[in-house]
Amino acid sequence: MSDLVTRRRCLQLIMGGAVGVSARLYAAPATGPRFLLVFLRGGYDATNVLIPYSSGFYYEARPTIAIARPDPATSSGALALDSNWALAPALRDSIGVLYQQRQAAFVPFAGTPDLSRSHFETQDSIELGQPVPGARDYGSGFLARLHSVLTGANPTEIPAIAFTDALPLSFRGPDPMPNISLRTVGKPPFDDRQVRILSAMYAGHPLEPAVTSGLELRRQVAQTMQQLAEEMRTASRDALSIKGFELEAERMARLMHDSYRIAFVDVGGWDTHVNEGAAQGALASNLTGLGRGLSVFAQSLGAEWKNTVVVVLSEFGRTFRENGNRGTDHGHGSVYWVLGGAISGGRIAGEQQSLERASLFQDRDYPVLNDYRALLGDLFRSMWGLTTEQCAQIFPQTTPARLNLI
Repeated sequence: MSDLVTRRRCLQLIMGGAVGVSARLYAAPATGPRFLLVFLRGGYDATNVLIPYSSGFYYEARPTIAIARPDPATSSGALALDSNWALAPALRDSIGVLYQQRQAAFVPFAGTPDLSRSHFETQDSIELGQPVPGARDYGSGFLARLHSVLTGANPTEIPAIAFTDALPLSFRGPDPMPNISLRTVGKPPFDDRQVRILSAMYAGHPLEPAVTSGLELRRQVAQTMQQLAEEMRTASRDALSIKGFELEAERMARLMHDSYRIAFVDVGGWDTHVNEGAAQGALASNLTGLGRGLSVFAQSLGAEWKNTVVVVLSEFGRTFRENGNRGTDHGHGSVYWVLGGAISGGRIAGEQQSLERASLFQDRDYPVLNDYRALLGDLFRSMWGLTTEQCAQIFPQTTPARLNLI
């Protein structure tokens, strides 16, 4: 292996994928818009999250996994949001509370025109945010373009970060974009000996500044996370804490409160082909952890929650009908969540239609009536006061929607 290849692979480990750029923990402005994208990888079953309980066909199409209609006599079932839609019981005490506080909204019939129904193809399509159909530029993700539009010649003005093991496609672009996995909390990725070796390897090299700042970024994040973990242990008197996304959510909030303004995180485990469950089961368990984590995130931001917008999306929805394994298969349209302390929530937004067999896409799926690029473009325009031209740089050939969510 050549010396150049060795150096670049080491630098990828140090910088988290942002080769050739500097990164550090930034002292961001004390206030201002914050945006977090939560990507549910696997294609989550939106139909059992935002339940179309006014549709008799929903109960006919899902004889074993449909969630019962809201019952005013019980406080543990589905939460009626309006005369057509209800929220899954697993989210009632988390996202349901935010909805009632007008801090959560849902956009059904949302998604991408991509019809591959392939996890990887559609995930790439969404993260790139480029016109479909058309040639793909894998070096230009839509969050990277947003960052470039907002910062221009000063990419450190609005710091961005991915809370992931590897830099996501949505952050690929010319600006410095660090990614940090929060699963190894408080554990530096390199010990002192390895740091000395890496520093010596790049001494006098043109990449030395990038290596030095990258190592310092990871040291500072590890230190911050270790301090937070200790605070949590002290507060809970050594009782077991809620694990998974819920734990990561508080750490993300700490970093976004202090240092970062645009962020990305992905959560796996949503490919429910078999034994999906209804009000209880595999999907409900995932939703419980996700909902609690998002609630923790909102609470941990404190007063800055009013400046924050969170969008939860997935590559596609699932088939409207259940399959022979009491699960659901790859679909098309989905339901997007929009959360935030100052959004115009407490409503179901976007273009809608009744859900009957005749209205399904290809007799199997939710249709896409609300293009995700138009939806996100509308949010970005409202959050940062972007012009039509700036929105077109982020999402070419797309006109932002008018959903009035902010």
